[in-house]
Amino acid sequence: MSAPQLVVHHDKELMAQAAAARLITRIVDAQAARGYASVVLTGGRNGNGLLAALAGAPARDAIDWSRLDLWWGDERFLPEGDPERNVTQAREALLDSVALDPSRVHAMPASDGPFGNDADAAAAWYAEQLAAAAGPEDHGPVPTFDVLMLGVGPDTHVASLFPELPAVRETERTVVGVHGAPKPPPTRVSLTLPAIRAAREVWLLAAGEDKAEAAEIALSGAGEIQAPAAGAYGRSRTLWLMDAAAASRLPRALYPPASP
Repeated sequence: MSAPQLVVHHDKELMAQAAAARLITRIVDAQAARGYASVVLTGGRNGNGLLAALAGAPARDAIDWSRLDLWWGDERFLPEGDPERNVTQAREALLDSVALDPSRVHAMPASDGPFGNDADAAAAWYAEQLAAAAGPEDHGPVPTFDVLMLGVGPDTHVASLFPELPAVRETERTVVGVHGAPKPPPTRVSLTLPAIRAAREVWLLAAGEDKAEAAEIALSGAGEIQAPAAGAYGRSRTLWLMDAAAASRLPRALYPPASP
């Protein structure tokens, strides 16, 4: 478990640009060290804002996109191509404009895919894909992701792990179907906390006044069942990447001045 580090930027635009630059560096470093990199994407306005900033960053060409594995932390269980699906939004923001290897883009199944409307079967299949990608060096049923990104919801949810619901209590499975989510759509597929914690680095993205209370709760010692964001941490590093509005309820001593 790594203690959270906070990086607070003036506004959400600067946060997105700085996070994109940070991600480019992490991917390039991993590719230089091992030949490939593995990243878990998140949806939502902050996740998509980061991808859009990455699309516009001149340094994006430093990445060898053909040697990048992409996974998702969660997905709305909707038909393929639905504009609300995280993968659809990610393709529009970035993925369609870079030379990815399609076999290394691991989208979660859609509700009109081979599993029909069975989100639990879709989750089990995704868990199998993760297990197949894990090597002996990973010491577990999922790859040791270089960076796993999560948006933080106003209720402290991350991925599709909502407070008090069964998915956040899962300790064995790496991917689960989520039913009755309080945020539409109610049916989703999500990584669990054990899968999230396999990552080298976990980045939690929070921007906007509506995230201030969630950040305060998650960083004040709350339990992960009541505040799932509190249970999301990386093996070597846990970063909260925030704007000033989201950090407005935190003690100033918790974080240093933001880097440019």
